[in-house]
Amino acid sequence: MSAGFAQNRRIALITLVVDSYDRAKSFYCDSLGFECLSDERMPDGKRWLVVKPKGTDGCGLLLAEADGDQQTCSIGNQTGGRVGFFLNTDDFARDHAAMLAKGVRFLEEPRHEVYGSVAVFEDLYGNRWDLLEPRHSPT
Repeated sequence: MSAGFAQNRRIALITLVVDSYDRAKSFYCDSLGFECLSDERMPDGKRWLVVKPKGTDGCGLLLAEADGDQQTCSIGNQTGGRVGFFLNTDDFARDHAAMLAKGVRFLEEPRHEVYGSVAVFEDLYGNRWDLLEPRHSPT
């Protein structure tokens, strides 16, 4: 263990730049089945809008409405076109079917890899995600 660091640290939030708080909240909560943990208005007109997959204690997304041209240009391309987000599930077939029924756009047919069942999908903005049922639970 490195001196000076606590043992119980974790990544709590990842910022995702979006075009509209309400549009993003609707997509993540309605289409992907996330829950809204917080939606608070701040004095500067921004919102503290946090969503995450239901029933987990993992990392959440801070949905941040773009402020200015530079942030607007990053919407949908925050990882340079690579898969940047991984949504793990305990039942790939169930969640894949539910997401398709909600209009989520998958970029490929499901495939079975050594690490599990997976298919790449795009969020509302074109960011790429893996829907992944790991073969073995991560430790």
